Amino acid sequence: MKPFISRLPILLAALALAGAALADDGVVKSGDGVLQNSAGMTLYTFDKDVAGSGKSACTGPCAVAWPPLAAPARVTAPYSIVTRDDGARQLAYNGKPLYLFAADKAPGQRGGDNVKQIWHVAKE
Repeated sequence: MKPFISRLPILLAALALAGAALADDGVVKSGDGVLQNSAGMTLYTFDKDVAGSGKSACTGPCAVAWPPLAAPARVTAPYSIVTRDDGARQLAYNGKPLYLFAADKAPGQRGGDNVKQIWHVAKE
């Protein structure tokens, strides 16, 4: 156990350098340069969202088709938190809110990429 504890600061620093969101549940990971949630589901960005605005332009029926990715308690750059109109906290990457695509049913699916030319796979 001692070797692990002595390496913990190094492991945490490596996570921060890799751009991982810090959360107990490991909310975001990367697979083939594409951001995924902890279950391996592809994450997306929306062209109508303005990076760094702290807002999501996807509400109502849009948020049903494109569920917002809930933010963990703590994040590190390049991640941030957007407060949605309903008060929910959404995770953002480089200032852009992150979403799932309801039609993706299995890890690794990317059915939401380029939908209406305004939805895109979130890339590192």
